[in-house]
Amino acid sequence: MTTDLGPFAPTRHWMRSHPLATDAVVALGALLSMVIGSFAGPHGPHGPTFMTRTPEPLSLLLMVLGAAALVFRRRHTRAVLAVTGALCLLELTTGEPRAPVAMSTVIALYTLASRTDRPTTWRVGLLTMTGLTGVAMLAGPLPWYAQENIGIFAWTGMAAAAGDAVRSRRAFIGAIRERAERAERTREEEARRRVAEERLRIARDLHDVVAHHIALVNVQAGVAAHVMDKRPDQAKEALAHVRDASRSALNELRATVGLLRQSGDPEAPTEPAPGLGVLDELVDTFRHAGLPVKVMVELGAGAGDPLPAAVDLAAYRVIQEALTNVRKHAGPQVRAEVSVVRVGSSVEVTVLDDGGTAAAGEEAGAGGGHGLLGMRERATALGGSCFAGPRFGGGYRVHAVLPVT
Repeated sequence: MTTDLGPFAPTRHWMRSHPLATDAVVALGALLSMVIGSFAGPHGPHGPTFMTRTPEPLSLLLMVLGAAALVFRRRHTRAVLAVTGALCLLELTTGEPRAPVAMSTVIALYTLASRTDRPTTWRVGLLTMTGLTGVAMLAGPLPWYAQENIGIFAWTGMAAAAGDAVRSRRAFIGAIRERAERAERTREEEARRRVAEERLRIARDLHDVVAHHIALVNVQAGVAAHVMDKRPDQAKEALAHVRDASRSALNELRATVGLLRQSGDPEAPTEPAPGLGVLDELVDTFRHAGLPVKVMVELGAGAGDPLPAAVDLAAYRVIQEALTNVRKHAGPQVRAEVSVVRVGSSVEVTVLDDGGTAAAGEEAGAGGGHGLLGMRERATALGGSCFAGPRFGGGYRVHAVLPVT
């Protein structure tokens, strides 16, 4: 989870990379605010009036020391709060007119509240609020009911509350980010584990079914080649064994592959591997099922050279899987578009739909299958790539880039 700050993103990145410099800027701003505020009298005829009073030299010194302590507010939080609190107490008991040295204590209290736990915030916040306000009321030169004394109580209380709120928000966002990252890792690990298990199972089944028969075929073929000239009857017998073993291997391989197919698939392949040459037949099946599909195929000037068989098959399978998911998961009025374009040394396959659901991909959890992983693996095996994701305004988009060479 990230927050897009637009033009302020570089500034925030710099502030995170240079915390001491950032605190120095904050301290300088606090010093300027305290100095400017010390020249304003709070009891003017129409409210606070600027240049109606002049701070004492001791007050100026206390403001400078308080601002300087803020430079280290994140490295030594408690020590900075103690120093600024002591400077504020000194100003409250001696300053007349009183300068706003308490601003440095407010910033230090906010920093501590935003970087510690809630019980500590309550204890330190209450101690700071009651201590400063009590000293200002009882030992200061102003009457105990003066608005400046109430202001100290309010500002320190708001600083503690604001710091606690910021800390809670940071913890909340951190927990959300950690859960999202953990869920993403778990999802990816589960997908990789399932794919690896499926590959191992297929490899194990094929090895168990085929290895024995292929070894027998190899031995009998060697025997036939060795005795072909001198003992043709024995060679004929060896070739009969080759025929029987190959037939058994095909039958068992057909049965094994049949277990890996989804229900409704044919029991055995009866035609060559499909490709873009039969794309119209594939699209017609979806049109007959009620899915309007527009097709655009542009293989460029070099289209006279057929695509490699692997690329041709991968493009066909990507289109087939994407349209199948559109038909299964999109809305009833969905429309699909298919484009196959040759760009330089690669073929780009794009399938779009205008539905409002998961449509061409399974990441939304509609089907629970591995079709999207299969499309990506086909493209990656050829050195290409495959992307699937929602479109702006609704629908889904599958885009595969398949290198021709």
